[in-house]
Amino acid sequence: MGFFSAARQGRRDDAELGKGLWRRAHDRFNRGLDRYHQVLEGVEDEQLYADLVDVANELSALAPRVRAVCVEAQRRYPSNGLDIPGPLAGVHRALSTAGNSLAMTAEAAAMLRLAVGPGPAGAASVRRRADAVLEQVHDAERRLAEATGGGPTPVIPG
Repeated sequence: MGFFSAARQGRRDDAELGKGLWRRAHDRFNRGLDRYHQVLEGVEDEQLYADLVDVANELSALAPRVRAVCVEAQRRYPSNGLDIPGPLAGVHRALSTAGNSLAMTAEAAAMLRLAVGPGPAGAASVRRRADAVLEQVHDAERRLAEATGGGPTPVIPG
């Protein structure tokens, strides 16, 4: 990305994501994704590389979804600080957990890359962590829909 492209993207991010809580959640997820892709660069085993690239593709597909959640959260509850708006506390928690899980996924891939010889489970540990990221992003989407009235109608026992 060139200098002017980066500057335009930064202004667009400021407009859509603000400079607070939602921007931080978005950027943290993207840093984790970048780190995962950096780990891929050093993988020499072809089968392991292929397995990790499949996971990378699935994780990359989550980035627009995370952005959409953050943009909508910023639209409904603008944030230029670090205060978590009560109605969206669950959304923030799910996004934060997804970012943490993505960082652990990159760490698991790095450990697998550094292992001597092929691991008996291959990329299974990385896959499990990536599945957790997917669940957490889905949870953030669900919580946002429920908090903004677009979610499922609660069933009242009785």
